[in-house]
Amino acid sequence: MRLSPRLVVLLTLPPLLWAANAIVGRLMVGQVPPVTLNALRWVLVAVLLLPLGWRALATAGARRAVMARWRELAWLGLLGMGCFNTLQYTALTTSTPLNVTLIAASTPVWMLAVGALVYREPVTRRALTGALLSLAGVAAVLSRGEPARLVQVQFVAGDLWMLLAVFTWALYTWRLARPGPLMRADARPAWNWAEFLLVQTLFGVAWSAAFAAGELAWADPAPIAWTWPVVLAVVYVAVGPSIIAYYCWGRGVAHVGPAVAAFFGNLSPLFAALMQAALLREPPRAYHALAFALIVGGIVVSTRRPAVAAQPR
Repeated sequence: MRLSPRLVVLLTLPPLLWAANAIVGRLMVGQVPPVTLNALRWVLVAVLLLPLGWRALATAGARRAVMARWRELAWLGLLGMGCFNTLQYTALTTSTPLNVTLIAASTPVWMLAVGALVYREPVTRRALTGALLSLAGVAAVLSRGEPARLVQVQFVAGDLWMLLAVFTWALYTWRLARPGPLMRADARPAWNWAEFLLVQTLFGVAWSAAFAAGELAWADPAPIAWTWPVVLAVVYVAVGPSIIAYYCWGRGVAHVGPAVAAFFGNLSPLFAALMQAALLREPPRAYHALAFALIVGGIVVSTRRPAVAAQPR
């Protein structure tokens, strides 16, 4: 398929916004507690989505349709909004934006693992080879380019938090792909992108608020100093990597499919490296380039279609 300039923009903007989300999360360390940042993000997302997705809640029948599917929506809200972003912002308190985005780029590996272990999805040799290459890329990040660190298990805590975040995202994605009976296309209400994101977000807000309350009770974080940079950061993480990125990504994937979109998704580490060097003065290292090459190589191998021999005419 031919990529038009519009499609390129649709597919490039989300990884740029997601990379900036990692930078903002790092900048907010010490200013906004990570779990609270996630809760503020999704509360604001819900407020902004209400005018766009109000039809999903506008009538008593619409609200009954949501509540009839509360278990599935609660799982989506927990995994996609409550857990993933909480873990990502927590990871950024000790890890770097580049490390976080590189580990996130290994998501197809965890998709493969969850599909095989939970959904009994068969694993091809090509997919397994790609998974091993991507895992090698993650190992390069975790070990900081020194294999001895893997043997000594000297990891940065944030990297491990991000691994857990990626695993929860894989679970979230599989629940979208293999929904329960009431959430399948023939049984689900005809929600558009904003309506579907809104009903998930409402449950995600409940989980995020509960986690933030736990952070406040047990971690006893310092109070937030509401300066203009903090306000702008909260607005950005709600609008940029949430609403705009979700919209663009959904439209782009609908046109080109997930396999092609995966290549654009892995631009996030590149964008993160450039922004990290410019804004945080944390230049990338040689092992980052190795990790990026391995992860992208793994995705190329696992998504390539086998060549078809030409038939005689």
